[in-house]
Amino acid sequence: MKNIAIVILCSLFSALMAIAGYRYMEGPRELIVQEQAPARYANYVDNLLTENVQRSFSSATPTSFTEAAAKVTPAVVNIRASSESDFDWWGGSSYGGSSGSGIIVSPDGFIVTNNHVIEEGKDIEVTLNDKRKFKAKVIGTDPLTDLALIKVKTTDLPFLLFGNSDQVKVGEWVLAVGNPFNLESTVTAGIVSAKGRNINILEQAYSIESFIQTDAAVNPGNSGGALVNTAGKLVGVNTAIITRSGRYEGYSFAIPANLAQKVVKDLKEYGKVQRAILGVGIDEVTDQRAKSLGLGQAEGVYLTRVYDDSAAENAGLEKGDVIVSINGKKTKTIPELQEQVGGFRPGDTADVEYFRDGRTYKTRVILKNKDNTESLSAVFNAQILDDLGFELRDLGSDEMNRLKVKGVKVISVYRGSRIEDTNMDPGFIIMKVNENKVETISELVAELEEAKGKVKLEGIYENFPGMYQYEFINR
Repeated sequence: MKNIAIVILCSLFSALMAIAGYRYMEGPRELIVQEQAPARYANYVDNLLTENVQRSFSSATPTSFTEAAAKVTPAVVNIRASSESDFDWWGGSSYGGSSGSGIIVSPDGFIVTNNHVIEEGKDIEVTLNDKRKFKAKVIGTDPLTDLALIKVKTTDLPFLLFGNSDQVKVGEWVLAVGNPFNLESTVTAGIVSAKGRNINILEQAYSIESFIQTDAAVNPGNSGGALVNTAGKLVGVNTAIITRSGRYEGYSFAIPANLAQKVVKDLKEYGKVQRAILGVGIDEVTDQRAKSLGLGQAEGVYLTRVYDDSAAENAGLEKGDVIVSINGKKTKTIPELQEQVGGFRPGDTADVEYFRDGRTYKTRVILKNKDNTESLSAVFNAQILDDLGFELRDLGSDEMNRLKVKGVKVISVYRGSRIEDTNMDPGFIIMKVNENKVETISELVAELEEAKGKVKLEGIYENFPGMYQYEFINR
């Protein structure tokens, strides 16, 4: 019995020694506790101050451009401008010309393109997307923005609507659509790389360069084509590329649609652009200049000179001022200022915000033309106006506000003309043609071209009371 007890005790001791040895050899054990916890973003910072950080992101849409392309391509045309010189060395005539693209902007045949596409041509042929061909007439050109407006005689054409190029954002998807010779429509996609670019290709005084830069492929023959957003709205007119090889290398430039729309409207109504001028010399605001002036950032346009009796001087602007915005839109660079002023006509008013002596001020400027007057130029290309014998211009916004009327102002009357026979004087504001109201020259011309027989013009003189009327026979 005693032996049995000794064996049991030895067995228990051996077991305890084995367990102790195992624990010693195994080392400490790790306890794992599983809990339900919310998923966190990889950039999460464990701080109560970051709990309300926006964590939802949206990708650029759409990723398919088929709808925009289908909408735009019918309205983009090929333009062939050919010229014939009078003499060549072989005793005959020699031919030259250029080819590019254009954008139909109205159903009755108005087409916008680049000036450099048509400036060397005497005969201009337009080929539509459906292969129809038309001879085109030049309505007007503007070398200072490299834009031109031409027209073909047809109706019910597909056309593009102007979008708001001010709302275009860097990084936004855009399509470049052209119609180069022998290739029909071409569509390329890219993003907006920058805005307000000046690449110094327009060397004339008062030229405006504030291009939209994209990486959509644009090659020779696509000049004058459309830059559109993914909704198919026109946001620019493709104009230039920067290249060493002569082909596309990643940089293409388009005239903003807002500027193009204003130029097109002027060319359509007057045959030339009504260009507004501040009357100042300008320079960029460098970092050093910003520090010396006390500006918080190197932004704005520095006035190096203010011309006598200019729009700027009359509004109280001085040399050394920095223009920081126009009508609430910031003018961080010279191209942005030029683009903003380029959207106005002489006689228009603009609210200018400027920095002087550590403070920001506002003033209202009545813009002028290059002749330092607030008048619009009367160069509307309508044969009927020449036949009748007078020159006209639309009223400026300042005149309409002051006189509380809308109409067309007579600038001059030709000697010996039918208009002179009516005893009409320059300064007469035409408000009605045969009882039909007219507010622009284009409306007045349309009424005159439709009128047969006796025509009655009604309106006012600014400095004389009452209504006046003049009659003539339209042959």
